[in-house]
Amino acid sequence: MEITTMKYAAIMLAAGFGVPILAALNAALGVRLGNPAAAATCLFTVALLSALTVLLISGPGAIMAASSAPKHLFAAGLLIAFYVLTITWIAPKFGVGNAVFFVLLGQLISAAAIDHFGLAGALPQPLTLTRAAGIALMAAGVFVTQQV
Repeated sequence: MEITTMKYAAIMLAAGFGVPILAALNAALGVRLGNPAAAATCLFTVALLSALTVLLISGPGAIMAASSAPKHLFAAGLLIAFYVLTITWIAPKFGVGNAVFFVLLGQLISAAAIDHFGLAGALPQPLTLTRAAGIALMAAGVFVTQQV
């Protein structure tokens, strides 16, 4: 594996570690505030301030191009809001592990479809039997984790 690939893999692994931590922290905040939407609003406020800081450091002029971007690309904001609101609401009732396992399964399935069809400019990668078997194995793992 080349150095760039390893570096990208390490960064994404760190991001992956953050997902259940985000879910647990925001779910706890939602319980404490008594409202998952309030917790999500706090999360998005901190995220906005963080992103603005990085934008200001990396070159604020890039944001000017947003007005000319295709409008469907902004649906990503709706998807992240859906994720944060649902994980904040459901994790305290369903368990962080259970919630994240199903999120992961959904990510694997949708990522395979995005890659297979090259959607949203993704590098096309056919859904091979091996990749399909991996997704099926993950689904089986989710099923096993749900057994008491």
